[in-house]
Amino acid sequence: MIVGLLLAAGGFGAGVFGSLLGLGGGILIVPLLTVGFGVSFREAVGVSLVCVIVTSSAAAGVYLERHLANLRLGMLLEVFTATGALVGGLVAFALPEQLLAGLFAILLAYTAISMLRRGRAPASPPPATTDELGAADAGAQPPTSSLADEIAGPGYRPGRLVAGAGGSLGAGVVSALLGVGGGIVKVPLMHLVMGVPLKVATATSNLMIGVTAAASAIVYLLRGGIDPYVAGPTAVGVFVGAMVGSRLASRIHVDLLRLLFVGVLALTAVQMTLRALG
Repeated sequence: MIVGLLLAAGGFGAGVFGSLLGLGGGILIVPLLTVGFGVSFREAVGVSLVCVIVTSSAAAGVYLERHLANLRLGMLLEVFTATGALVGGLVAFALPEQLLAGLFAILLAYTAISMLRRGRAPASPPPATTDELGAADAGAQPPTSSLADEIAGPGYRPGRLVAGAGGSLGAGVVSALLGVGGGIVKVPLMHLVMGVPLKVATATSNLMIGVTAAASAIVYLLRGGIDPYVAGPTAVGVFVGAMVGSRLASRIHVDLLRLLFVGVLALTAVQMTLRALG
């Protein structure tokens, strides 16, 4: 009973941060279960994928209602992400757990540094920056430009669509291997590479991570990689936390959101490094 309550409380915190940052909570669920509760890394990934689905389901409706998410951009990128998730789910069971933990730590550290550098960079007008990115990526060709226009939002126009598609494919693989729903890659990808505003990137990521995690979770479920006694209370806590976090997102300043993102990534990278070193 006490363990179940602790799992639910940890899930609540992960759900709040997950919905705020577009990560699905998986980035916190995995270290929470492995470091705090002694769950094996692979089983923690399976439970995390379930929690990511719950987070996405709870937060997606709120973000769409408040017009924060870019549904067209999300649908386009999710085609590639879901494909990568299926591939990653098949590969995950063939890799040693310490290697997965090490990959997890490297990914977190790199992303944290990238987001921190972005925050210190001089600000530039979003429309001009994204238009330049789109023109550079499209090579002034009408088909690519037309697609970029279709998925554009108020004050921004996503660019580097080919890089976005390739990165989304990689995000799907990462989701299946590490149980993070791919948000850890999708948010920086949309924000840093494609020129999408951070709040739009986090909201759009919340729409996508549920589908991505579901594609991977099927593989884990068929191979017995999901413990229902751990997944149940954790998912309940994540659901409540995601509902709270999604309603707080529009009230938090983007710079504070960025610092939260970097801080969570850095802390988790340290934890996963220790796990990888045994």
